[in-house]
Amino acid sequence: MAVANAAVKIPLETPVAEKRVRNRAATEQAILDAAKRLLAEEGFQNFGINAVARGAGCDKQLIYRYYGGLNGLVEAIGTDLGDWVKDRIPDDTGGMFLLTYGDLMERLALLFLDALRADPLMRRIVAWEVSENSEQVRRLSEARSKALAGWIERMRGSLTPPKGVDAQAVNAMIFAAIQHLVLSAAVSDQCAGLPLKNAKDWEKAAASLKRIVRGVYG
Repeated sequence: MAVANAAVKIPLETPVAEKRVRNRAATEQAILDAAKRLLAEEGFQNFGINAVARGAGCDKQLIYRYYGGLNGLVEAIGTDLGDWVKDRIPDDTGGMFLLTYGDLMERLALLFLDALRADPLMRRIVAWEVSENSEQVRRLSEARSKALAGWIERMRGSLTPPKGVDAQAVNAMIFAAIQHLVLSAAVSDQCAGLPLKNAKDWEKAAASLKRIVRGVYG
């Protein structure tokens, strides 16, 4: 009996190269997430290749292969901080009309306040800036500062500070005040006697922040 030859469709497997690319991307992300988590929870004291590998559930050799070691991993975290600014401090007005430089800085100050409150790793980095002078801390600090400066440049357009106001110095003071406020609240639920325990307390703090910004920039 003759048997007809039927074309049989065999499901094609994902090419090995494609699998490797996908697996590498997933592993790189797992390593980056584990590194950020470790930094947020324990700081640089326990930040090492072995600890990150354990957190990521991977062989430590993959960290060397994908990131070139600890310094490369810190660089990747710094790059990720730029994305943090884009995600937390978006390039839009949120319905607010930016008619003056004061409008711009009010929006940035409030967004930065909320973003810092919501991110334990960023709070850690800010705390390290005033307590450690290591190359790793400087890299992370510079990455955040550069991203914030980039936001201002993108958003300001033709807006300029009032005549006679040193915007760089004033903005540094505003950011320093926000950072100290948030760090103090994280430790003791207050700052200089100002309660910072609940939403109503933070609304009061935000209103005062707006008043300060407007007092300088109008």
